[in-house]
Amino acid sequence: MAEIPENSVSQTLNPRHARTRILKLLLRNRKASVGAVILLILALSAVFAPYITSYSPSSQNMRNRLQPPSYGNLLGTDQFGRDSFTRIIYGGRLSLRVGFTAVGIALLIGGSMGLAAGYYGGIIDNVIMRIVDVMLALPGFLLALAIVAALGPGLENVIMAIGIAYIPQFARVMRSSVLTIRELDYVASAQAVGASDWRILLFHVVPNSINPIIVLSTLAMAGAILSAAGLSFLGMGAQPPTPEWGSMIATSRPFIRVAHHVVTFPGIAIFVTVLSLNMVGDGLRDVLDPRMKNIS
Repeated sequence: MAEIPENSVSQTLNPRHARTRILKLLLRNRKASVGAVILLILALSAVFAPYITSYSPSSQNMRNRLQPPSYGNLLGTDQFGRDSFTRIIYGGRLSLRVGFTAVGIALLIGGSMGLAAGYYGGIIDNVIMRIVDVMLALPGFLLALAIVAALGPGLENVIMAIGIAYIPQFARVMRSSVLTIRELDYVASAQAVGASDWRILLFHVVPNSINPIIVLSTLAMAGAILSAAGLSFLGMGAQPPTPEWGSMIATSRPFIRVAHHVVTFPGIAIFVTVLSLNMVGDGLRDVLDPRMKNIS
């Protein structure tokens, strides 16, 4: 029998004890703890943006354009005199929304495809995985770009495109987990007593295959935010004057030589957000499924 890693969470633990152990292991994991704190600060800043700043993200003051950081404008102003700090924290709302929604779409569709392919096998597995192979023929960002080009620019289309682009990853990871779990004794016992496929999937397969999906969701969220910023930078995502980080960099790029802060601070916001999500994802991977270290 293969040895269970010391820092993995045994599936045989009582659910309450398992959750307690997961929490303790996460608190001991420096990467996950630091990333979670940073992410919490970013999320709270986005949620309570109207209480943090008194400026409007869209109000202009041409007399105050391209001002450096100061007491009145912590991160300076952009080419239209708008407060950069205000636009960045409001932009966090859009970026987190893109991350959560796009990953939710990929998880729902891709997870269902992988679940069906792994559990039923046969022709269902072959058809689903060939569809996944076709989707994997293009890199995720190029696939998202092609979808947005077909649907038209806009934040909603970007969310849909990124969600579709991440479906293959969720399908493959879920299928891999289900292929292992369906051969275990408790699944065979449930089948022997006449449990329906839906009951087996819902109460036995999904709960025991969710750990890799949780890890993948966190890492995919970072990629989704980065992809959304890239699409907005190319003019395919959120349109001005919407305060979206990629769009802010794109529209402020001509002024980088005279006021670099208009590009620097939105770039730092993207970097910090993606870094924090990756740190949380790496920490979760170490705690929930150390075997994921070898999957890329």
